[in-house]
Amino acid sequence: MEEILNFIGGKFIPSSSGQSIDNIAPATGEVYSRIPRSGDADVDLAVTTAESAQPAWAALSRDERSAWLERIAESLESRIEEIAIAESHDTGKPISLALAVDTTRSVNNFRFFAKILLERQQEIYRMSNATNHVIDKPIGVVGLITPWNLPLYLLSWKIAPALAMGNTVVAKPSELTPMSAYLLCKILVDVGLPA
Repeated sequence: MEEILNFIGGKFIPSSSGQSIDNIAPATGEVYSRIPRSGDADVDLAVTTAESAQPAWAALSRDERSAWLERIAESLESRIEEIAIAESHDTGKPISLALAVDTTRSVNNFRFFAKILLERQQEIYRMSNATNHVIDKPIGVVGLITPWNLPLYLLSWKIAPALAMGNTVVAKPSELTPMSAYLLCKILVDVGLPA
């Protein structure tokens, strides 16, 4: 049985309480993994760690952040069938649907925001008595919560633009469907994304 861990600062760690929750396959009722029962101390550690990492991430150029998003997309795509099977097991949906929708769109989300970073131009609005500049600037740490029904698709839809703009992320996937988020974290380690 797989033990899912929290992913904080580029490392997989158990919850501070040491407690876990059963992850149950909805199609069979089988407990097939365990997830950490995280609490305030875990969230505080994640936020503090993300705050520490954010200035260095924001200091990367758009080209560098775009390249990271593209690496993530490539790695997701190379493991697309494995992730679709995990998504199917977690949600109870057919593998064909998980492959056609969830995993494919997740790859596309990272690619879309990688491309946007390279294409986006500074916006300037001139008026007769003023000039307004739109400045893209990270806000810091972004907190994300995702639902059970499209776990990786909606997680990637939120993570990719946050990272693209120079923010760091603290994400809380649904406790009903945590497996694809866990696999995404493994991919982040595999591609060498900064902690």
